[in-house]
Amino acid sequence: MELQRFTADVVVTCDMDNSVFAPGVVDTADGKITWVGASQDAPPVDDAVSVADVGGLLMPGLVNAHCHTPMTLMRGSGDGLPLHRWLTEAMWPREGRMTPEDAWWGMTLGSAEMLLAGVTTSCEMYLFEEAMVDAVMESGARLVMTPGVVSGLHSSGSDRTEEVSNFFSKYHDPTGRITVGIGPHSAYDLGIAKVVEMAELAQSLDAILHLHLAETREENVELEATYGRSITAILHDNGVFDSRVLAAHCVWVDNTDIALLAADNVAVAHCPISNMRLGCGIAPLTAMKKAGVIVGYGTDGPASNGSLDLWEEVKMAALLARVHALDSTVVSTVETLTMATRDSAAAVGLKDTGYLAPGTTLDMIRMDLGHTSFVPVTEPDELLAHVAWSGSTRRVTDVWVAGEKVVSDGEMLTVDMERVIAEVGKRALRLARG
Repeated sequence: MELQRFTADVVVTCDMDNSVFAPGVVDTADGKITWVGASQDAPPVDDAVSVADVGGLLMPGLVNAHCHTPMTLMRGSGDGLPLHRWLTEAMWPREGRMTPEDAWWGMTLGSAEMLLAGVTTSCEMYLFEEAMVDAVMESGARLVMTPGVVSGLHSSGSDRTEEVSNFFSKYHDPTGRITVGIGPHSAYDLGIAKVVEMAELAQSLDAILHLHLAETREENVELEATYGRSITAILHDNGVFDSRVLAAHCVWVDNTDIALLAADNVAVAHCPISNMRLGCGIAPLTAMKKAGVIVGYGTDGPASNGSLDLWEEVKMAALLARVHALDSTVVSTVETLTMATRDSAAAVGLKDTGYLAPGTTLDMIRMDLGHTSFVPVTEPDELLAHVAWSGSTRRVTDVWVAGEKVVSDGEMLTVDMERVIAEVGKRALRLARG
């Protein structure tokens, strides 16, 4: 076991105590953290130990709790359309023409984009799952892959069930960088019976069930009229929430729905920018948090968001919650940082990332405190405020995943960015033209 020590001006842990150490130390060996704390309390090490005085600020990598990253190939398409038309007119026709190679290039670009922003993990719902795993293994990121099930492509359901089950057996590795869940698109797309089938599969595998829930006001009108209940209550009544569920969006949920989510331990991926861009509404973040629902942040796909920079969600989610409540005390700085790290990791089923503590995996980023946005700091709380409100990609300099450095001085070490950008541009043009 080869120990390495990182020393920094500040270490923000995002642990259960929200510990901040200035100056701080992070010790690591074999990709795991062995010690974190204040520099003056650090255990002694001999001269053989590698000590990297990185300066700046160290904190856990961000976790994108809901994304469709290969949509980098469709970024900008269908702008201004409401959700259903955006899907049926702009997205699904192009996705129907995609090949695994297209998905690989789109995922590679998006994975690099996230890593450069300090996002070390993404939870993906998409097709071409093997190509996506291959892309992430090369980029060096961490991936929660939930193979998508979409009615237009998987109308029978049975073949897809077998495919997903086999994929889980092949790739799910709780000790590695790839874990696997199940990704039925939604009840409005697949119908209740198929979502129940996928939930039963997830239960049998002890896997995360990842689906869209209550994204728009209109999407479930027919189902709700048939059952006489909200879509959240319908899924609860049909045992879908008996599995480990990650529900994306949850914009149109009321207090009764929120109580069900909390009681069933359903985690939520909050995607405020995508929701705003598609005109879906504003999710009741503070109500869900007060009820005890675990809420993480997701960008959604780059086609609906425009960006994979989770720092934008950190800022926007807190601002929306405050202005909606007319109360600047809701969603504190610490809370919004936690939702992008520890809470997002918990939401996607990961226990050993999203915070810096002994025993966790070294998924860590460095930020440059020399940037003007971090000046001044007259007391410790101001520094966290600067991170939350000004912590954009321009300040992330270095990134480690599972102890391996993948970004150095703002440059990818694992991906030929020039080649990837060219390939995505060429392939996107083909998909657009048909």
